[in-house]
Amino acid sequence: MQYFYTFLLYLIQPFVWIRLLCRSIKAPAYRHRWLERYGFCRHKVQSNGILIHAVSVGETAAAVPLIKALKKQYPDMPITVTTMTPTGSERVTTLLGQNVSHVYLPYDLPGAVNRFINTLKPQLVIIIETELWPNFITALYQKQIPLIIANARLSERSAKGYAKFAHFTQTILSRITLIAAQNEQDGQRFIDLGLPTSHLTVTGSIKYDISLQAAEQDKIAQRRDKWQLNRPVWIAASTHSGEDEIILSVHQKLLHQHPDLLLILVPRHPERFKEVEKQVINKSLDYVLLSQQSMPTAETAVLLGDTMGELVTLYGLSDIAFIGGSLVERGGHNPLEAALHKIPIITGPYTFNFKLIFQQLQQAGGVLVANKNPDELYHLVLNLIDDKTAAQQMGECAYQVLRQNQGALGRLLKLIQGYITHA
Repeated sequence: MQYFYTFLLYLIQPFVWIRLLCRSIKAPAYRHRWLERYGFCRHKVQSNGILIHAVSVGETAAAVPLIKALKKQYPDMPITVTTMTPTGSERVTTLLGQNVSHVYLPYDLPGAVNRFINTLKPQLVIIIETELWPNFITALYQKQIPLIIANARLSERSAKGYAKFAHFTQTILSRITLIAAQNEQDGQRFIDLGLPTSHLTVTGSIKYDISLQAAEQDKIAQRRDKWQLNRPVWIAASTHSGEDEIILSVHQKLLHQHPDLLLILVPRHPERFKEVEKQVINKSLDYVLLSQQSMPTAETAVLLGDTMGELVTLYGLSDIAFIGGSLVERGGHNPLEAALHKIPIITGPYTFNFKLIFQQLQQAGGVLVANKNPDELYHLVLNLIDDKTAAQQMGECAYQVLRQNQGALGRLLKLIQGYITHA
């Protein structure tokens, strides 16, 4: 099966190049650094350290507290962080700077992954969440390099997909040194697919182990003062195609009730910034762009968050948060940065990417669910604007869920200690 998988990967490479070129039309960064995608990274990385793979933005955000803790614990240990997307790459550079090396993880071709591993010679490899690349895992296993899947999650849908290739999946899972699962349900799915029980531990999710940094607090205070935000503010964060139109229509309707209401609209992907700006213009709404550092005035109806890495501070300026990717079938995004700011959270019906987190928030009374009907979203936002006591209570409930589930990072660090031979 693995030979067939590898053969197909080689076969589709021309289509992979075409796809990169097509994506580069909207996101030019996809046009660059192709050699890294085939394992050529000499002089860009330091050897004999730790390799951490975070596929894109969400995984990178989850990995940052872990990486900072490792740098503090092993200050002389080289750390290389890999991603698969330019947006993930940008987050690594912005959040971690020169503290780590960064390259793209190569495609899962035997030549590429062996070239990459032979250059890097890592003591330990940590993959954030669940990226199961058979040839990469096999190469690490053959070279006796320990591999930890940290913060591992496996949805019921994904588990069914892996189960269609039961023997192949079991073989690959047996080559993983340790899977540190987010919860018992995810852990059991790995066991059901053939992971040896001795290769599993449940640590909880490191996504809860976040805190507001002093620099972020200062930035929030400065913006609130500079922008004179003595008005209600709601944020629609990490929105996808198909959601912005709904959000803007709801906002237009809300303005009839609260003419001073400000919407902070933050599309998930940078290549969509211009597209969403056109939608705002078509709605005849007065707006400013965050990238231009323009101050919203009393007439500003929309602040378009067309930058990367600002979301945590933008939540801090908001009274209500809508989490995108949930009105369309993208599975939602992480709501915990909103919970960190003690603000009420609204989501659409599609939250399967963060099912347990949303279940916990819902049980605690920290989130409300709006179906795809715009009127329902309108009424939820309006009620929270009008009932500040209820909004405050919801925000506190969401924050308590965050606080009560922290600790996974410490448990994960203890596990990692056993695989570091020297620093």
